[in-house]
Amino acid sequence: MSRAPAKQLEPRKTPVQTRSAVTVHAIAEATIQVLLERGPDRLTTTRVAARAGVSVGTLYQYFPNKQALLFAVLEDHLGRVAAAVEHASSASEQAPLSVMVEKVVTAFIDAKMLRADISLALYAVAAELDGARLVARLGSRTQRALARMLDTASDAHFEDAAFTAGMMLAAMSGTIRAVFEAGVRPKAVRRFRAELQLMCEGYLRAAARPAKECTGSGPGLAQCSQPSAAHTPDQ
Repeated sequence: MSRAPAKQLEPRKTPVQTRSAVTVHAIAEATIQVLLERGPDRLTTTRVAARAGVSVGTLYQYFPNKQALLFAVLEDHLGRVAAAVEHASSASEQAPLSVMVEKVVTAFIDAKMLRADISLALYAVAAELDGARLVARLGSRTQRALARMLDTASDAHFEDAAFTAGMMLAAMSGTIRAVFEAGVRPKAVRRFRAELQLMCEGYLRAAARPAKECTGSGPGLAQCSQPSAAHTPDQ
């Protein structure tokens, strides 16, 4: 499947009525089903329309080609993961690092594992759909949420929370992709979650200045003294 120009990946129109939204949802679900059953090379707009119970003409009202169908499914999937991490990050502000990591990692893995088959299938097509651009956009959104959370940690201070958040996100994303591609088993998910929490918390502890280097009891950055040379980000 050749890479489509970005313009060709955009939906032709956005549903504004309930009936239209239901139709688009049915098309998206049909796209997933055909992708899982047939693979990306044998996924066609005709097969998707038949599975969704709509005409090809109706499908083309919203999506100009198969790449646009797959891109919409990928965008929705990644958006759901980003939203889950954003919610967990917001709910964990002012908490200790251990609580932050537990909540965020759990939300991230649960969002990915909700439909593990879809996650794995979409990894295979992302490169053909300008997926890097989409991943970067939604990754930036997730990174900002993580950085805001880390900036409020009650037991640590980060000189560059945005950079640290980016590293944490990269570690989570890379690790779960490797696990998926290796063939994750449902009974191993609990252990994987615990191990990923250990990895992320270990990194954050190593990257942070402990709370005892700060004055006062709150999480605010203003309560911390200037870092020593050993902790400056550019060394």
